[in-house]
Amino acid sequence: MSDRGWLGAVTHLRAVREPGVLVTLVAVRGHAPRAAGAKLVVGATRTWGSIGGGNLEAVAIDRARALLDTGGAAPETFTLALSDKAPYQHGVQCCGGEVTVLLEPLPVVPAVAVFGIGHVGLELARILARHDIELHLVDTRAEQLSDERLAVLADAVAGVHVHRVAVLPEIVLGELPPGTHVLIMTHDHAEDFALCDAVLRGGELGSVGLIGSAGKWARFRARLATQGHDDATIARITTPIGLADIRGKEPATIAVSVAADLLRTMEREAAAAVPLTLDADT
Repeated sequence: MSDRGWLGAVTHLRAVREPGVLVTLVAVRGHAPRAAGAKLVVGATRTWGSIGGGNLEAVAIDRARALLDTGGAAPETFTLALSDKAPYQHGVQCCGGEVTVLLEPLPVVPAVAVFGIGHVGLELARILARHDIELHLVDTRAEQLSDERLAVLADAVAGVHVHRVAVLPEIVLGELPPGTHVLIMTHDHAEDFALCDAVLRGGELGSVGLIGSAGKWARFRARLATQGHDDATIARITTPIGLADIRGKEPATIAVSVAADLLRTMEREAAAAVPLTLDADT
C-alpha cells in the first residue's frame, strides 16, 4: 500500500459498512522500522498497510481488534520500547527506539433515508448533510433531485446517495443498509402510505417517522390495519415527527425540529452500543 493507500482502506470500510481502526505512529525516538506518520488500517478480518511489522505491529493489531470488540469510540495511545530488554508478546524487536502509537476507531456511521425532497425534505437534507452519516435522498420527481437543486449540498460532510425513481419509491427500502432511519415526507399521500406499508412488511430498518397531521395518521392507521398489520407493528411508525415543543410550521423550522429529534435518537443508540465500563489501559 502506498503512503496514501490507507485512505482507500478507510473508504472501503465505510462503503461496506464495517468498523475499523486507524493506527498511526505519532512519535518515534531512536531507531524504529518506520518513521512517524506511518499508518495501518485494521478491520475485523484483515489489515491494510504497515507501521513496521514484528511485535510492534502485532501488538497494535491486537489492541485495535480489542477496540473493535468492545465498540470503543474514543482514541487511545500506547508507547512501546523496541528493545530486547522490554516485555514482548510476539517476538523480540531490538531496533533500540521507542514509538508512540495512536489508535483511532472508525465506527460504522448512521444511515438516514429521506423520502420526499420537497421544501421540508431539502431543508432537512441540508442540516443532516452537515453530519458524518450516510444520507439517502429519494423522490419520484426528477426535478426535486436535479443537480442544480442539490448544489446546496456541495459541502456535505455526509456521504450523499441520490435515488431517482420514477415510480414505487418503496423499492429503495431494499437497497438501504440495515438500521437505516427512515423519514417519510413525500408530496403524495399514496406514496406515503405505500412506504409505510412496505416498511412494516420487513427489512432491518431503524426508526421510522412520518410527517403529517393527526387526521392523516388516523386514516393511515385504519388502512394499515386492513392490510394485516397489528397495533404493535403499526406502532413502529412515529408521527408526528420532530420535537413536540417546537411548533413553527416554516419548512426550515420543521427541518430543525425533525433533525434535532433524529440526532438525539442516534446519540442514544450510540451510547447504548458502548459498554458501560471499558478498561482503556489494557
